[in-house]
Parts: sequence; structure tokens; C-alpha cells
Amino acid sequence: MLLNPISKSFDLGDGRIVSIETGKLARQADGSVTVRQGNCVILATVVANKEPREGQDFFPLSVDYQEKFASAGRIPGSFFKREARLSDYEVLTSRLVDRALRPLFPEDYFCDVQVLLSLISSDAEVMPDAMACLAASAALAVSDIPIKEIISEVRVANIDGEYVVNPSRSQLAKASFDFIIAATEKNLMMVEGEAKECSEEELVKALEVAHNAIRVQIKAQQELRDAVGVTAKREYTKPVVNEELNAKVIAFAKDKVYTISKAGSSKHERSDAYDVLKQELITSLGEEATDADKKLAKKYYEDLKWEVVRNMILDDRIRLDGRQLDQVRPLQMETEPLPTPHGSSLFTRGETQSLTTVTLGTKLDELLVESAAKSEYTKFILHYNFPPFSTGEVKMMRGPGRREVGHGNLAMRSLKQMMPGSEYPYTVRVVSDILESNGSSSMATVCAGSLALMDAGVPVQKHVSGVAMGLITRGDGKYAILTDILGDEDHLGDMDFKVTGTREGICGVQMDIKVDGLSMDVMRAALAQARNGRLHILDAMYECIAEHRPEVKPHAPRMEKLIIDKEFIGAVIGPGGKVIQEIQRETGTTITIEEVGNYGEVSIFSQEKSGLDKAVAWVKGIVAVPEVGAVYEATVKGIKEFGAFVEFLPKKEGLLHISEISWKRLESMEGIFKIGDQVKVKLIGLDPKTGKFKLSRKALMPKPESAPKPQPQPRQDESNGEERL
Repeated sequence: MLLNPISKSFDLGDGRIVSIETGKLARQADGSVTVRQGNCVILATVVANKEPREGQDFFPLSVDYQEKFASAGRIPGSFFKREARLSDYEVLTSRLVDRALRPLFPEDYFCDVQVLLSLISSDAEVMPDAMACLAASAALAVSDIPIKEIISEVRVANIDGEYVVNPSRSQLAKASFDFIIAATEKNLMMVEGEAKECSEEELVKALEVAHNAIRVQIKAQQELRDAVGVTAKREYTKPVVNEELNAKVIAFAKDKVYTISKAGSSKHERSDAYDVLKQELITSLGEEATDADKKLAKKYYEDLKWEVVRNMILDDRIRLDGRQLDQVRPLQMETEPLPTPHGSSLFTRGETQSLTTVTLGTKLDELLVESAAKSEYTKFILHYNFPPFSTGEVKMMRGPGRREVGHGNLAMRSLKQMMPGSEYPYTVRVVSDILESNGSSSMATVCAGSLALMDAGVPVQKHVSGVAMGLITRGDGKYAILTDILGDEDHLGDMDFKVTGTREGICGVQMDIKVDGLSMDVMRAALAQARNGRLHILDAMYECIAEHRPEVKPHAPRMEKLIIDKEFIGAVIGPGGKVIQEIQRETGTTITIEEVGNYGEVSIFSQEKSGLDKAVAWVKGIVAVPEVGAVYEATVKGIKEFGAFVEFLPKKEGLLHISEISWKRLESMEGIFKIGDQVKVKLIGLDPKTGKFKLSRKALMPKPESAPKPQPQPRQDESNGEERL
């Protein structure tokens, strides 16, 4: 079988060409393509089983994005020197693609589908995550796997007031917002990103810009599919349908489901009532019902619940817990619930609760984030934990799953917008432990994280809150926007979206849009209601703690950062690190030095304030240039008959001559000083011949009227240490 590559190209703008090629690589997959921009090349393959597994009643889609380190000419830094488990960045990219692809498949399609995406050539300026979904969709488009539509995904960033599609890595560093958006030709499907307090209208504008760019990419995929000759999608085995059984389920359970749903009960009461009704339904089928009938009846029962609750919300404007559509559940929050962490908070919203801690560390605690294109350190870390007891379940405790990584990333990106800049010396780790969950624990993490950061004394200027929203629509034009959705409401909606931000604007967004033909007017209304919910929560947060604490906790580590001239870095370090090691040993501190441009950043970390102050003074002394006329606090290091040698700056000594100690004439040094005494002196000059510093104590004293005339000062002979005039 000869290679027969087929390709199509399109222009992203500014002459940036993207090409999609199939027929050359991985030809035994059901569909495979390579997508290329510049030197960035992604290989996408998709394979689907011909038949669903026996008893399969859900759609098993798996999406894995992986970066090959060889793509950037690098060897992995792991012990085994090979690519292993996916990094958080790869997991997040996989989730972006998965969430966009999943709605494309028919609801009755239960065959296993595996989408594998590999970065096989890297470009330092091209962001591959913005092209991964394009590659996956193109691979599906040229296959016979049954998808309903073609999609694509782009990044839109605001750079100096301009909306840029798929900006370069250098451009993105200057962006005021960064959103990744997926869409079909007609409908938006998924949005995720972060912003430095953008407005709702700016977000809507970004969606419109993205959709126009996506339509160009979809057209290229359609042309590629036509060139390949794909005209039809494969047939597949559909689940068994029993309309008679479905009618029985509706007749028996519809009114009872409605009664339970509108009772306004708690999560567990409602769940127990639904389970009892389901058991009554199965019993009502009689002994003649087969296991297959019972399983199918349970499915129809879940479908019925979905329909009844949606219609109840749309027609009666009643929610499962009795709230108004725009009402946030009761809020309760506190700071410092734990005595030992450097910062902590407990945030409770209804039946969702987050216990969050903040830990302050040194530069040595920074997290290395590694991808094929680059390796960099980050000073702000957020981890999100979702133990099974939070939902009253028993599950195996394993490492964080993709959900935990995704939710933690959304919270991290939101809070990061208010974090201080590089001048802040601490590495900050936020950990959110979800103790209860019934709707949007990720938004609880944002709120609890903001409270804990302020409790820790991290100089964040504003609170960030978040709220999870739902949207339910119907063909007759009715729609309902739900504020602060419950867990049971989460899967009901046609658009589930989370919006975080300050009082001034949006900091983070995550949306999954499932409805066809969602108008921008409805989108604007949903975002406006989300803003009201966010502001309501922010008001409560400011009542709890209005601003960050002025200092870190007494038991928190102390840290200070000094900016020094580049030429002094060597002096602080010393030969073979001798000086910096001595400072650390004598003061009990940890010191790191980093060269940044023409300056050096000296970060000093200590558990004790006294040690920090001593180390800071030491370093300042090393880099200080003695000034004639300046006053110093000196330490007596040696006593001679002609005066005392004092250290007025670290490693800088001068002679305090006997004639400069007092206006009163001293006959000898006996009893005047002892080694280690502190004495305030003034630098009065520099000996032009020896270069030694001349210091005076009496210059800081008021001159008496009967003061003796100044005597000529002897000079110490450098060769033998003797005095001479």
C-alpha cells in the first residue's frame, strides 16, 4: 500500500499557515492526521470498536494528549528517561479536547473510542494545546466513526487591545485574557480560560471572534474529508428500545418523581426518596420481568427524572431544593479554623464545603513545570483534593484524577490573577480539601483559597469568588438560568458554566455548552446573572475578612528579598560560597541568589525574625558603599593603646583613634571598651596613604565649650604595626 498523502491548508491570519494532512502516517487507525503550524506538528489518531461491550450503557471515550520530548530535542528528566504518566499540562489539554468531542457522538453510541494525540515536533513559539482539538476532529472527520458534526478549537487572547487568534507564546505572555473556545459551525461547545478582570462583554466578543476563526478550520476539515472520499459513517448496534416498558415507567413514576422533586428536600433525603421509588417501580414490573427489563426500566426511570425536573424548573420556576432560580445557597465562612498552618479558611455554601490551607515556602520550594517546549518554575501552587466521603461514598484512594487536576487548575488560574508579582519572595501553596460536595466544589475552592490567602498575610489586593451556573432551554423558547447549581442539577443543563472574578471583572471561566443555537443574548443574560451571584458571595467574603493581614502569622517563616547590583553577587557568595555559608550558619537562615538582568535578587528566609534581621543587615553591609559623613552602629573587634578597631559594616573595619572617642582627653584605653561592645560612630574620612577608614565617636557628641584643641593623629605603620606621626 503506497503512501498517498492528502492535505488542506488555511491561513490563521498574518500569513500563519496551518496544514492538515492524512494518508501518510498511522494508516491502520480508523482515522489519522497530522496538523502543522511552523515547526509544530501534532499526530492525531482515532480508533473505535465496531461493537459495544456486552452490557455497556454509557459512552466510553478516552482522549490522551502526550508530548514527545524528542519533538523539542530534549531527553526527559525522569529517572527512567522516558515519557511516563501524563503531566498536569497534558491532562488539562486532554480534558479540553475530551469535553469538546464528547457531545459530537450520538446519544445511543456506546462503542469504545480512543483518541490519541502526540506532539511529534515542537515549535518554541507555537502553542500546541490550541491545535489539539483541530487534530482530533480532523482524524474523526476522515474516519467512518459516526459523529454528528465537525468541530475545532482556538485560543483567543487580548494583546494590547487586539483580539488575537492562536497567539504565539511570546504574545501570550502579554495577554490580558486567554480563552480556549471550541465550536461547531453553528454552536459554541466549550470555553475555558483566565483573565485579568475582563468584562462580560469582552468575553462575548472573544466568543464571536473565536467562532469566526473556527468556521474557517471546519471548512478545511470538510474539504479534507471530501478529498479522502468519506461519504458515509459506519452503522452501529443501537441499544434495545422497549416503548411499552417506557410507557409503564412513565405511568407509574412520573407524578411521584415530580412530588419528590418539588419537595425542596436535602440531597440525601431526595436521593433516598428517588431510590425507594425506583425499587417500587422494579417491584411493580412483577416476577415475569427479566433482568434485562429491569435494567432498561432503571434507564427509563433516570431519563424520566431528567425530563420531569427540567420541565418543573422551566414551567414552575421551582428548583430541587426550593430556591429561587437566582438564589445562592446559605453561606458560612471563617478564617483561621486551624492553628498551625500559615493561613487557613473554612468555606461552606449549602452542602458544599472546602477546608483550605496556605503554606509559605522559599524559592527552593518552587514547582518545576516541564513540557516539551520549556521548563520553568512557578511560585504559586494549588492542589485540589476530592475524597470519597465528601459525597458519602466508598472508593479506592488513588492519586489525583483528571477531574481533580482540572478543577484545581481552574481555581489556580483564577486566584493567580490577584497574586503579587515576582517581587514577592514567598513560594505559596494552596491546598483545598473538599469535605462535602453537592455542587461546584471548584468554586468553593476559589472562595476558600481567597480567604486563606488573606488570612496568611499574602498581599492579594482583592477577593476572588466563583459561582457555578446552569442553563436549561426548551424548543418552545423557554429557558431558565440557575445560579449556584446543585450536583443533581449539574447534568440537567444545556450549558454548565463556572465564572470567577472580583467585583471589577472576570478572572476565570469554564463552560460546557450542549444546546444548539444558543443566542448571544441568552449568553449575556446568563453572564449577568452569574455576575450578580459572584458579587453576592464577594460581599460575604469581605465581611469575613476585608483585607489581607498586614504581616504573616507569628509561626510563619519570615522572608525578605533584597535587590543588589549585579557586581556584588560574587561578594555575597564569597569564594567557594564561603561568605553565604557563613551568613546562613551564623544567622540560621536560608539564602538564595538569582541573577536577573543587571541585578541580583537575594531572598532570605528564616523561622526567626531576629535571624532574618541579622542576615539582612549582613548582606546590606556587604553591598553597601561606605559614605563619609554617614553614621554606623559598629562592633569593637580589637583594642590597642592608641584606639580601637571597630567593624562598622560586615567585613569593613576602621580605626576609632583614642583622640576621636571623646572630647575629653584620654590618657589610655584602659576601661574604655571591651571586645564586642557596640558603639555608634561616624565615618569622617579615609587615610589617603593607607586607604583605611577613619571613624569618630566624639563627632556625634555635643562639643563642650572647654574642649581641648585637636591633637595630630599618629598613623599606624603598615609594615610593623607601630605608631608614628
